[in-house]
Amino acid sequence: MESGKRSRYISYNDIYVQKADMASYSYETSFDGESAVTSAIDYVVNEEQPQLYITEGHGEEELPDSFANQIEKENIETSTFSLLTTGSVPEEADCILMYAPQSDISFKEKKLLADYVSDGGKLMVIAGPVQKGNLKNLCSLLADYGVESTKGIVVESDRSRYAFQAPYVLLPEIQENEITEPLIKENYYVIMPVSQGMVIKDTNTGSASSLLSASDTSFSKIKGYNLKSYEKEDGDIDGPFSLAVSIECNNNGQIIWFSSSDFLEDKYNAYSSGANLDLGINALSSLTVENKAATIRSKPLNYNYLAISDSASSMLKILMIGVLPLAYIGTGCLVILKRRQKNGAY
Repeated sequence: MESGKRSRYISYNDIYVQKADMASYSYETSFDGESAVTSAIDYVVNEEQPQLYITEGHGEEELPDSFANQIEKENIETSTFSLLTTGSVPEEADCILMYAPQSDISFKEKKLLADYVSDGGKLMVIAGPVQKGNLKNLCSLLADYGVESTKGIVVESDRSRYAFQAPYVLLPEIQENEITEPLIKENYYVIMPVSQGMVIKDTNTGSASSLLSASDTSFSKIKGYNLKSYEKEDGDIDGPFSLAVSIECNNNGQIIWFSSSDFLEDKYNAYSSGANLDLGINALSSLTVENKAATIRSKPLNYNYLAISDSASSMLKILMIGVLPLAYIGTGCLVILKRRQKNGAY
C-alpha cells in the first residue's frame, strides 16, 4: 500500500496469523487479511496518527500481546512516560492509558491526571484489586465524579453469573452504550476476573454510566486476596456493582475505567472468544480516534471457546453424564424386553 511518501508492506504472515498454543502443542491460525488491508490504507492516507501515552513507574504490567497487536493495527502510536519524572502530561497525547498498576500514584500525579481530564483529556484505566496496599489516590479520580470504589474482590452468588466454577470469574451484564453495542448485537459474553466493585452516585461534576455490571446478589469480599470462603461474611459489601464505567468530564474530557487488571490477558480473551479484546479496543478507539475508520478483527480458522455460566456448565454435565446415558440404557432395555416378549421368551 502506497500513498505519497507513506507506504506499508503486507506479508503473508500478516494475512494468515499463527499463534502457538502450548497447551495443545499446535498453532491457532486466524485470517486477518481484511484487517491488514484496511489498517494499511488508513495508515498511508493519514499522516497524523493517534498518540497513546502509557504510564510507568507504578509496577504496571506489560500490555498483553493480543491487545498490543490490535493497538498497532488500529494505527495508534504508543509511547511510555512517567508522571513523576516529566511532571506533566505530554501535549501531543491524545489519550493516557494506565494498565494494571500494582502500587498507588502520588497525590501530585493524581492532580495532574485530574487537571488533564478536566481540560478535555482522555484517560483509560485498567486497574483491579492489588495484593498489597491499595490504590487510594488513583481511585480518588473516580470519587471526583461521583463513583465510589469499594474494598475487596467482587464475587457472585448467582451461578449463572460466573464461569469455571470460580465465583470471582464474573460474567457481567453488558449495558447499552456505543462502546458495547457491537458485543450486545452479537450476543457475546465478557469475562471479568478478580474485579473491584464500583458504585455510581449522582453528581453535578460529570456524567458516569455503567458499561458492565454485576448482579444484585453479588458482594465484595473485603479480605481480598486473603479470602478463604466465597460465602458472604460479616463486613462484606452488598452489590450490585459496576465493573466498568464511562465518565463524561468537563470540556469533553472522558475517563473509561475497567476494574479488572486481568480481563485483557490472552487466556481470558480466548475464553470469551475475543469479546474482551473487542471491548478493550472499542473503548480505546472511542477515546483516541475522532473519525474512526472501519476496522475488521481477525477471524479464527480453527475454533473458538464457548463461554457459558457455571450453572449452565453443571446442567450440561448432568445431562451428558447422567440423564442421556440413563435414557439410552433405559431405551435399550425396553427394546430388548419387547423383542423377548414378541419372540415368546416370557
